[in-house]
Amino acid sequence: MNGRPPGRFDRRRPEQGLRINHRIRVPEIRVILEEEQLGIMPTHEALRLAEEKGLDLVEISPRAFPPVCRIMDYGKYKYEEAKKKQQQKKKASTVETKEIKFRPKTEEHDMDFKVKHIRRFLESGDKVRLAVVFRGREITHPQTGMKVLNRVVELCSDIATVESTPNMEGRRMIMVIAPKPGVVRKAQEARKAAAAAAQLAAVAQKKEPPGGKRPPEPEDEDLDEADINADVDEDDDEDEAEVAKA
Repeated sequence: MNGRPPGRFDRRRPEQGLRINHRIRVPEIRVILEEEQLGIMPTHEALRLAEEKGLDLVEISPRAFPPVCRIMDYGKYKYEEAKKKQQQKKKASTVETKEIKFRPKTEEHDMDFKVKHIRRFLESGDKVRLAVVFRGREITHPQTGMKVLNRVVELCSDIATVESTPNMEGRRMIMVIAPKPGVVRKAQEARKAAAAAAQLAAVAQKKEPPGGKRPPEPEDEDLDEADINADVDEDDDEDEAEVAKA
């Protein structure tokens, strides 16, 4: 087989380090077809066999003697490999930094609400930037901001560690906290256990007679940063400045 056969068989380029079809230039190879060992044969015969089946000859072990090649659908193989890589990327933890804003005089119920979501972010593997936003003359009492940050750290001390100590950036006091090792894994295990318990509860609920007690509706756990920070409007600083001038 001196010439190249026409069609898709010739046009595709292999990934780096992987040779297919006529790029396999050794005189003989060991051939595998659908997990069946066909044994050692001349490369041109293996190419003819692959072409007859509408498949490709792919070198999978170039350092073996002779090299090992598999007759397969190379396009399908590439698709499945890309799909595996995509799934691995999804499973890989991508660390983001979420920002949660406070006021120096954040009330207790607002503190509880924000801390609840800070813990959710930490348990998902994200870091959290805590920002205390000062308005007007509040900036002259930075200790109030420190008090807020220390309170958050205290409430998250079981799952978080301080990565960046407080520092002033304009009218904002910033601190960064990150999840402790093992926090994400424990949270995942807890979620699995909760899901299993919910399934059992759902089964039990179906068995109850009509008029039985309905389970409580789950709370919304998917609020984003904009929703959580809705009570802190940094544009209010302009209004404060105008009042001070008056």
